[in-house]
Amino acid sequence: MVTEWLALWGYFSGELIRRCEQSGAVPYVPKPLTSNSIGEGRFDKRDFRYDKRRDEFRCPAGERAIWRFSTVENGLTIHKYWASACPRCPMRGACTTGEYRRIGRWEHEDVIDRMQRRLDRMPTAGRLRRQTAEHVFGTLKSWMGSTHFLMKTLPKVKTELSLHVLAYNLKRMIQILGVQPLIAALRA
Repeated sequence: MVTEWLALWGYFSGELIRRCEQSGAVPYVPKPLTSNSIGEGRFDKRDFRYDKRRDEFRCPAGERAIWRFSTVENGLTIHKYWASACPRCPMRGACTTGEYRRIGRWEHEDVIDRMQRRLDRMPTAGRLRRQTAEHVFGTLKSWMGSTHFLMKTLPKVKTELSLHVLAYNLKRMIQILGVQPLIAALRA
């Protein structure tokens, strides 16, 4: 059985996505756009095209950014690439503030690329996620009021939240099935 799951921005972990894919789950999580380049009027990493066969990037000026070295950052192996032509490139100002534009690529980034292609084929995925999951959180927040949790300490808060979720699920099932069919289903 293939399990598909959809998350919103802020829940992104490349390693978790890789493990999901290895286990047979199909994740749909939008890649966060963390670069300041676009806001500052420069090219973003998405403007550089990766050639898997040659293990290199093609920059917006058409130059080859080749592999230079690998490093470990936060437990992930990151490969670093840049083009030798950067110092004399007429487009350098639109690319980087330094002498070279360095591009990093996680060793398993092909997992992220596959997931992004799936998301690109599902442009309404975010709307679907909001319609199904966000309604639940909005309802629970409304029920809890401005005080949020009444209890203190994590075990008590977990219990309080569990009771809210149980109440939500029971009310939802009553709305979908009706009282008598739900009671009959619980007895079975």
